[in-house]
Amino acid sequence: MTAPPATARDPNGHARTCKHRPLGPASGCHHSPESNFQAIPHPRRVKGPPSMRLILFIGKCLVGLLASIGLLVVACGLLLGYGWQEVRDWRTAETSVPEQTVLVLDLTNGVIERMPSNPLAGATDGGVPIHQAIGALERAAGDDRVKALAVRVGRGALSMGHAQELRTALEDFRASGKPAWAFAETLSGGGMGGGTLQSYLASAFDQVWLQPSGDIDVSGFLLESPYFGQMLRSLDVEPRLDQRREYKGIKDRFVEMQIPEPQRENQQQLLNSWMDQVVAGIAEGRGLDPQQVRQLVAEGQFSAERALEAGLVDELGYQDQMSRALRQAAGAQADDLKAMVGLLAYGAQMQRQEDLPNDTPQIAVVTGEGAVTLGSSQGNGLFGGVQMGSDTIAPALLEAARDDKIDAIVLRVDSPGGSYVASDTIWHAVRQARDMGTPVVVSMANIAASGGYFVAAPADRIYAQPGTITGSIGVGSGKFVTSGLFRNLGINFDGVQAGQNADFWSSQHDFTEAQWQKLQSFLDQTYADFKQKVGSGRDLSPEQVEQVAQGQIWSGADAHDRGLVDQLGGLKAAIAGAKELAEIPADQPVRVVNRPQRPDPLRQLIEGALRGRVESPAAEALGQIASSLKPLVDLVAVLEGRQAEQRLESPVKIEDVR
Repeated sequence: MTAPPATARDPNGHARTCKHRPLGPASGCHHSPESNFQAIPHPRRVKGPPSMRLILFIGKCLVGLLASIGLLVVACGLLLGYGWQEVRDWRTAETSVPEQTVLVLDLTNGVIERMPSNPLAGATDGGVPIHQAIGALERAAGDDRVKALAVRVGRGALSMGHAQELRTALEDFRASGKPAWAFAETLSGGGMGGGTLQSYLASAFDQVWLQPSGDIDVSGFLLESPYFGQMLRSLDVEPRLDQRREYKGIKDRFVEMQIPEPQRENQQQLLNSWMDQVVAGIAEGRGLDPQQVRQLVAEGQFSAERALEAGLVDELGYQDQMSRALRQAAGAQADDLKAMVGLLAYGAQMQRQEDLPNDTPQIAVVTGEGAVTLGSSQGNGLFGGVQMGSDTIAPALLEAARDDKIDAIVLRVDSPGGSYVASDTIWHAVRQARDMGTPVVVSMANIAASGGYFVAAPADRIYAQPGTITGSIGVGSGKFVTSGLFRNLGINFDGVQAGQNADFWSSQHDFTEAQWQKLQSFLDQTYADFKQKVGSGRDLSPEQVEQVAQGQIWSGADAHDRGLVDQLGGLKAAIAGAKELAEIPADQPVRVVNRPQRPDPLRQLIEGALRGRVESPAAEALGQIASSLKPLVDLVAVLEGRQAEQRLESPVKIEDVR
């Protein structure tokens, strides 16, 4: 019979046991008592006045209430999202396409790269997936039942690259002889150049109708950023950052109070290129002289009457009036609302009816959007946000290359950059895919900068829109030293370390001279590696790469002139280029296979729970809720007399490629 463990008391009065033998010299236990004693904490109740117990009770109730609300929100969100998805699928399942159909599209909720993986995100933001819209337009151009297109514009998120890709699709549709009309309540969207971009898109239509109470803003583009130097100095926060090179700007935003002159010139060059493209597009679309358009840009804002007089719109009227006029012009019955069919529903119906032979050549389109990160891609979770994860994109590229049915790969990139290591992982996968004999073409959407361009560099061919933000070949890194800020607040951090450089990324310690030199060496090596890979992929000499690098950003048109881009065009042009490299006849249809497949969030949640690990938008939401509740949980722990556990966590640092 085993004797029960002996019990002793530590200096604080807690019960302690030895798990080996009874305590005492005669016990024969040669283990260190301190290594074997296990504290058995006594439950402690909060002592003090009733007010303290009331605060504790309220705190516990509030934590429980907020946690319950969080779970309820997530559950309702998933149910709502899936309900919306079922309704959407039901509405598009049996779309009727009568004779004399007029297709309609609403862009006032914005244009997005692709449908979000989370159905709730799709139910709430309602953005139009650009490639579904373009594919539907391509099918409609050759469909005799479709007589015209009506599009509502003027509001919603719109980027330069997407505007140009839509303009090209509209021009192709109009080339079939079918009219395309646009209606807008107003063309004065906010942001960096919202009204100008909306007007640029509208100029691609045969007719533009503007509501009589509306207005137009074609005042151009504004690109401005906050500079935090004075604020951080006043807070006694020291940015210990550096960059390669002077155009990169990672350090300057936190050190300076205004944009450095090299960056000002570089960004001005980008906006000038955009303005040249917009002026040329509006002039061609509206039948105006480019100098006239520049004068209109100088004037900026227009009332509806003035916009009509200036030739920026064709008619003043309301949406129902435009719809009636378009149906009459297209030969449809003016009052036949059944002839109005949603473009996306039409496209989905036509795609389902498409009957391609089993031996049809296949091209894989691998889409990477958002910041480049280590780990899995994230696509519009419950609370938004997109990430281009190396654990998702690299395997998708390699799986496509190993698939005998896939003839070529198009990597669609829409990313401002991110982690150098993650970018390098994807870069290596592109190289591997090419080495396996599969052509790889890159299609750059709105932006392919820094890490976004890094992953594109080794491709067989690179396509970009004239307005795609391209390049930013450079690197930056560092940390913020916040010890002064906390000292001013009466807070002092103290602790111990094992390892001379264990505090390298600590925000409470400045870099030592040796550590600072190590950071410089890291930046030099990373910058040299970036340039070498660009030079190798683009067949440029080191001198040529340095001339276009240094952190400079370029429009797609300027990047094309400097050898960073092979051809100008969108995803359709990139697929045509992939067919050419795979020796597929230009007129032969291909099956486009999208990879990676968008994950089903509910399935992820259930499978993750069964594995004991949940990686899903819902889990992300719960994590955010738990994080927001942590200060309150810690307060309750302190009031109860418990201590928060000590954690060994890696410090936060700025990622390497931005």
